[in-house]
Amino acid sequence: MAYVIAEPCIDVKDKTCIEVCPVDCIYETERMLVIDPVECIDCSACEPECPVEAIYPEDALPERWLPFVAVNAAWREGGAEAVAERLAELNGHG
Repeated sequence: MAYVIAEPCIDVKDKTCIEVCPVDCIYETERMLVIDPVECIDCSACEPECPVEAIYPEDALPERWLPFVAVNAAWREGGAEAVAERLAELNGHG
């Protein structure tokens, strides 16, 4: 299981979580930060640092933000471009 960054991060991108991540698995994309689910070691260091409460353990993610599991995983599939495509799909533009 990994941590997931959800909708509250969109267009905010406070980078405090990046600073505390011991394995550097949080990446900046055009509109939000994402966590690489393969690199994440489930340490929870990032969660309390997020000022907009956008970071959740995958198994505790609010139902309305479940699509953000795929948004974060898209980083591994194709980097920032893949994340942007997933966000566009969520907003009905894809």
